[in-house]
Amino acid sequence: MAKKKASKKAAAKKTSKKASKKASKKVAKKTSKKASKKVAKKASKKTSKKAAAKTSKKASKKAAPKKASKKAAKKTKTKRKPNPAFMKPLTPSSQLAEVIGSKPIPRTEVVKKLWAYIRKNNLQDAKNRRNINADAKLKGVFGKNQVSMFEMTKLVSKHLS
Repeated sequence: MAKKKASKKAAAKKTSKKASKKASKKVAKKTSKKASKKVAKKASKKTSKKAAAKTSKKASKKAAPKKASKKAAKKTKTKRKPNPAFMKPLTPSSQLAEVIGSKPIPRTEVVKKLWAYIRKNNLQDAKNRRNINADAKLKGVFGKNQVSMFEMTKLVSKHLS
């Protein structure tokens, strides 16, 4: 009986060895197939990328002359001119003249001088910097104690002629 058991064990070992060899061969085949598929995919990606790059290069070469013509058109344009209505000298009223002077100046310069006066006398509101606290001179121009910076230009335009 001991011989039979030993022979059965030997047969089982042989079959298990054969089975393991077959399994390892299958795994090896699968991995080699996967590897070859990956290589094939990479190669196809590279060729598709190269083809895409070539077409984009051709397209960019064709588009390049158009860009150059646009740049040439931009260079021939003249510099932007300011609106003459803003540059027209306007005479300030007597109340506004106390702040900015009585000489006729453009509307843009009036606003610049007003802001210079506001900063010099520290008239901007501490909490809300958009508001301007009017002093005695500005109260005559604005007509109230506090004005927003957007409302200021509207109120000042009434004092220009």
